[in-house]
Amino acid sequence: MRYKKWLLLGSFFAMVLLALDAIPNIGTYINAVKSNQNLKVLGKNWQDEEALPVFASTTQNSTLQNKSSQNNLLDTITKEAEKRKIAPINAKIDPVWKAIPGYNGLEVDIEETLKLAEHHITPGKINYIMKEVQPSIQLDDLGPNPIYKGNPKKPMVSLMINVAWGNEYLPSMLETLRKENVHATFFLDGSWLKKNVEIAKKIQSEGHEVANHAYSHRDMRNISRSKAVEEISKTEDLLKQQLGVKNTLFAPPSGYFNQETIQVASEFNLKTVLWTFDTIDWKNPGSERILQRLSTNVEPGSLILMHPTTSSSEALQGMIRIIKNKGLSLGRVSELLSSKRVAEASQIAN
Repeated sequence: MRYKKWLLLGSFFAMVLLALDAIPNIGTYINAVKSNQNLKVLGKNWQDEEALPVFASTTQNSTLQNKSSQNNLLDTITKEAEKRKIAPINAKIDPVWKAIPGYNGLEVDIEETLKLAEHHITPGKINYIMKEVQPSIQLDDLGPNPIYKGNPKKPMVSLMINVAWGNEYLPSMLETLRKENVHATFFLDGSWLKKNVEIAKKIQSEGHEVANHAYSHRDMRNISRSKAVEEISKTEDLLKQQLGVKNTLFAPPSGYFNQETIQVASEFNLKTVLWTFDTIDWKNPGSERILQRLSTNVEPGSLILMHPTTSSSEALQGMIRIIKNKGLSLGRVSELLSSKRVAEASQIAN
């Protein structure tokens, strides 16, 4: 019996030794466990007292450095943002020019600029992202008033081409606008539009704006309110039905209007637009005379009136060159009257 006991006990220890031998790197395993767990040795918590404090200190210092760097960066951006801020300009009623559109201001988008700077896309350099700020008073806030020009701080002008006749000059004018990559606004007489829908569609297809020029070229000062409603509404219906246009602009024939005209137009949600510079092309002054006068008088915000005539068709390319050489862009009338800046708001400034 005693012999069997010792034999069984020996067999058990042999099996334990074999099992331990089967675990690879047992010493390494035990040391790894020791290095990552708190063990009670001689009555105190034991851990790697050298490695852990050093690791904690390094992490804490790195976090503090990052936070300090971010605060310094934010401080730099905030200070520079104050220098770069351009205040918006409110729309106003001018005693001479009547309703003048507002113009958006510019300011640094601090949050986006900080995000970009933290990614260090350009090391040692901050790229400032600008955003537009709208004026508190917009053109629509001024009520029904005539508009003769855009904001004088906006480096843009618009070509207003009033069409009631002169089909023979339209192809050459469209060709010039296409070559110069310029978009104009064509104010269409309703009776003309009714007969020339395909030409109007051609104008529209090339990116030009089309708008309301009343229906039968009447003097709007000398007609009844009901007749004024008819003149505007008939052309408005044609613009919607034939061209699918959601129009916002009205140019009274020959520039003749009274306050009731403006009021009727506003009831159709239309702004009454006149001009800053008149080519007087219906008098056939010749292209050189138009160019001479334009060079002297064109300025930021100018609305330039013309018709499809010999003089304007011949002067058009020269007019565009003069405007561009003065550092002015050309846009549709609705773009000129908008408070949006000419330069893109999302542009990154160094």
